[in-house]
Amino acid sequence: MTPRGTLTATSLLQRMGTNKTVSQVMRRSVPLDRSIARLTGGRLHLVPRALLPQLILTTTGRRSRQPRTTPLIYIEDGNDYIVVASNFGQNRRPAWSYNLEATPSATITIGSQTQSVHAQRLSESERTALWPRAIAVWPAYRDYEQWADERTIHFYRLEPT
Repeated sequence: MTPRGTLTATSLLQRMGTNKTVSQVMRRSVPLDRSIARLTGGRLHLVPRALLPQLILTTTGRRSRQPRTTPLIYIEDGNDYIVVASNFGQNRRPAWSYNLEATPSATITIGSQTQSVHAQRLSESERTALWPRAIAVWPAYRDYEQWADERTIHFYRLEPT
């Protein structure tokens, strides 16, 4: 247990995520993180999984029909995984969310374990119920919601199949 007021690596990372400039740098680093995860079989990320729960989501491109991968923060909910379509507070939804709605079958990789999932966008009441848990994992979601202006940030349930 850390003494009150002590800054841990996780809390420092969470604070950094609430800065708009840092958030933009993080958004631009996603391709690098994706490459690192691919080269290491999902074992490594730019930010260690010990600091932030991360998975690699592989969807089918809605137009290209090609596999598309993206690293995401997740929240466990029973046997399911919840991911947040924040797109770092951008005014548009992330491409992966459109892909999931077009083709809800996807795969996730956590560490070196890959499994098939079925995705479903959560209702507003489900989203509201899970919001505090999402903020606990990544407080920057609160800022992302403000930065996204009028866009509702959707949550998706990934249920193992």
